Amino acid sequence: MAASLLEKLKNSVRPEDGEGGQRWRRDVKVGVLFDVDGVLLRGGTVIPAARRALRKLVDENNNFLFPVVFVTNAGSCQRLHKARQLSRLLDVHVSPEQVVLSHSPLNMMKSFHNKCVLVSGQGPVTSIAQSLGFQKVVTIEELSQHHPLLDMVDHNRRPTAPVSPPPSHFLPADCAPCVAAAIILFGEPVRWETNLQLLVDVLLTDGRPGSVHDPQLSSQLPILACNMDLLWMAEAPSPRFGHGMFLLCLEAVYRKLTGRELQYEALLGKPSLLTYQYAERLLANTEPQPQAFHKTNCNSVLLCSDNLMTDVYGANLYNRYLGQQPEAMKSGAKLVALGTGSPITMEEQELVSAAECRSILVCTGVYNPHSPLPSNQNSSITEMVSHGHRDLVLEPDLLEPSRVVEDVEAAVDLMLQQESSDA
Repeated sequence: MAASLLEKLKNSVRPEDGEGGQRWRRDVKVGVLFDVDGVLLRGGTVIPAARRALRKLVDENNNFLFPVVFVTNAGSCQRLHKARQLSRLLDVHVSPEQVVLSHSPLNMMKSFHNKCVLVSGQGPVTSIAQSLGFQKVVTIEELSQHHPLLDMVDHNRRPTAPVSPPPSHFLPADCAPCVAAAIILFGEPVRWETNLQLLVDVLLTDGRPGSVHDPQLSSQLPILACNMDLLWMAEAPSPRFGHGMFLLCLEAVYRKLTGRELQYEALLGKPSLLTYQYAERLLANTEPQPQAFHKTNCNSVLLCSDNLMTDVYGANLYNRYLGQQPEAMKSGAKLVALGTGSPITMEEQELVSAAECRSILVCTGVYNPHSPLPSNQNSSITEMVSHGHRDLVLEPDLLEPSRVVEDVEAAVDLMLQQESSDA
């Protein structure tokens, strides 16, 4: 059945080559967003249905029949690295322009690009930040070297001799005396105790961690946090801690020390509206520069995912946004990140927008079909159920996927069937 549907689609939906790369014919109606962990992969292991599913979405030349973008909350690498990994593991060609990482939209936040930023996370965080446009970057490790008396939890790492004045070569010259004007949290770090301590030091000294804490500071440094996932699915039988768990720890420590809630300038990655809008714009174009978007007839966005609180919540939130979009976006493409509610704008350009965003939930990752959804937001939702970030308003209707299927192959078969009936 699926094979015959696929042949029908291959005759009606094909990419055309044009200046700057592939363009999609006018009869393309759907663009597909794939989550990665729990849908296609579990850690470094390919989920059995993944390769079969993707083979149904490419033609004999290995070109995708639909606009496809891979949207992951991973943030410890750059898009090129993730594209190569997906291509190798899934046996399809994935370009960097088809990948959205949790930190990808940071390249739009130009007001921070010339400020000294402190970054936390794993992997090549300095090069990641620089590739996104940030020019003055300090890592937690560099800060610890510059202030060796701050990191004291691990006894083996404490200074064993009197400490001389901090060496100046560890930090950018134009960052002194203020180490940081903003903080970027890319993802879960390796040494949580070190990162928690130094981040709090920076927050409670207004970016000058060598000075005395002031818990009553009237303002707080801006924080740009990527990836709110409390849990994610790797090879283990149960989900693993994600960056959302680290954010939860940081929020608890800050609240305990100051009596105030930690504030975010922006929360990025799914389910942020900014991430979904960024992903939709990549669906519309395959050119190397993601800023150069071109209109297509892709009027529906379909997300295949494994996480209610991250993916389905975000897809439904974005679907609600699309219903308001014609009036709300007349003045240009205003990209909104969840967090403070402040709009983050980029250059005026023609708006490309779908009419709807639907979600298909698979059962190969975080989602457990045997765990019931809460029936009453005010009385039934517990911490065990509510895995969303603190700043997300939990609305039960935003947790309802369009469909629930066994795996990604079943999701693709369903999509092909629906598209064939609409063709």
